[in-house]
Amino acid sequence: MAGKAATAPSTYAPSPTQKARQRIFKDVDWVRPDGRGFQQCRPAFLKTGAVNSASGSAYAEFGNTKVIVSVFGPRESKKAMLYSDVGRLNCNVSYTTFANPVRGQGSDHKEFSSMLHKALEGAIILETFPKTTVDVFALVLESGGSDLPVVISCASLALADAGIMMYDLVTSVSVSCLGKNLVIDPISEEESFQDGSLMIACLPSRNEVTQLTLTGEWSTPKIHEAYIDWLDPCLM
Repeated sequence: MAGKAATAPSTYAPSPTQKARQRIFKDVDWVRPDGRGFQQCRPAFLKTGAVNSASGSAYAEFGNTKVIVSVFGPRESKKAMLYSDVGRLNCNVSYTTFANPVRGQGSDHKEFSSMLHKALEGAIILETFPKTTVDVFALVLESGGSDLPVVISCASLALADAGIMMYDLVTSVSVSCLGKNLVIDPISEEESFQDGSLMIACLPSRNEVTQLTLTGEWSTPKIHEAYIDWLDPCLM
């Protein structure tokens, strides 16, 4: 009796579970990936006293963007430095190895450090701690978009927690231009599709801007719309 022909065992082929990357449409009908309105910021959580060993510290969570900032000082400057009748501010921004989905693809830390320094310097009364230095260390635990504005806002809170004399707290937010649309507080996916970006840091009670950065192509009416109609109400 002839045996039945052996059937080849079926090979396990898992169905693809990774969702196709949502396309960001540049017309008036597309919906933001997280369901927010164009003028709506992400839910925010801020807390001081996050690092016990620091003079002051703060933790900020804006959506999936998570940042912790530690402030040390004022402490005596190095002897090699020249005498100065105003204090010095040092800023450093770094990313954890797990901050981004792809390791080693963080933002330019040196550029962010310089921009953080510029945003905070105008808010601190440097004359109150001559010949000394204040060090600000910002660590991005998770990068979810609009990283620098979150770092700036968190660092300002950490400085206040350290008792550093300031004219006002610094608030910061960014806007992305996607075709004809403007979206406030963009997430990473929106930033990857943006045609341009505007980031502003300011002192709300003094109505002063400490940092303004533009990238991409912006028309004068678009800049006016982004600042007057979007950023100004959000920051004030």
